[in-house]
Amino acid sequence: MCIRDRDNIAGVSIPTLRSRDVDTDEMNQIVSGLGKGGEQIKAARVKFHKTTAILVRIAALQTTWTTLDIAIKVTNRRVNALEKVVIPKVENTLAYITSELDEQEREEFFRLKMVQKKKKQAVAAKIAAEAK
Repeated sequence: MCIRDRDNIAGVSIPTLRSRDVDTDEMNQIVSGLGKGGEQIKAARVKFHKTTAILVRIAALQTTWTTLDIAIKVTNRRVNALEKVVIPKVENTLAYITSELDEQEREEFFRLKMVQKKKKQAVAAKIAAEAK
C-alpha cells in the first residue's frame, strides 16, 4: 500500500511515503452478490483507497516535519555552541596574542633605543678620547 523512498531537503535526508496506485482493471472485475452489492463493494473499495492515500500523505508530511524539526534543533545547538563557547574562546585567544605582540613590539622598540643610546655614547666617548 505504501512505497518508501528518500528525499533531500536542505541536506537533510527525509523518508518519503507514497501510496501505490490502485489497479482499476482489478477493481472493475469485482462482481459479487446480486443487484447492486458488487457496485457498493467497488464504491467502498475506492473510498478506502482514497482514504488510505490521504493517510499516507499525512504520515509523510508528519515524518517530514518531525525529521526537519530534529535537524533544526541539532543545528540550533551547534550554533549556540559556536556563539557561546567557540567564538568567545577564539576572540580571547586573539586578544591575548595581540597584547603579547604589542608587548614584544614595545620591548623591541625599547631595546633599539637603548642600542642607539649606547652607540651614541660610544661615538661620543671615542670623539672625546680623540680630542684629548
